[in-house]
Amino acid sequence: MKAIHTEKAPAAIGPYSQAIDSGAGLVFLSGQLPIDPATGTFPEGGICEQTRQSIRNAAAILAEAGLSLADVVKTTVFLADMGDFAAMNEVYAEFFAAPYPARSAVAVKTLPKAALVEIECIAAR
Repeated sequence: MKAIHTEKAPAAIGPYSQAIDSGAGLVFLSGQLPIDPATGTFPEGGICEQTRQSIRNAAAILAEAGLSLADVVKTTVFLADMGDFAAMNEVYAEFFAAPYPARSAVAVKTLPKAALVEIECIAAR
């Protein structure tokens, strides 16, 4: 296994890696909060802006691994409010094209730092 890290995405806020290259053709990204790595804060706005930032963070980590969003085979979207699903889905569609990754979307009671969304993914080489 090899840890992947980039300054172009927020640093891990606990004992975990931004991503791990399994060495077996899969790269596992930790959940990406919508933290702007330049400011350390969430973007202004709501679920749309936060979804964009979470996906941009994932894209930056994938780039560090020599991959892109086109290599993502599975995502998990954690939402603080399932009422935000449609808006998140609209933004999500801006970043992913057919064939779309498999995806799960779940509502959770709370997310770290009171985020509205967190997105994790698995990519294949």
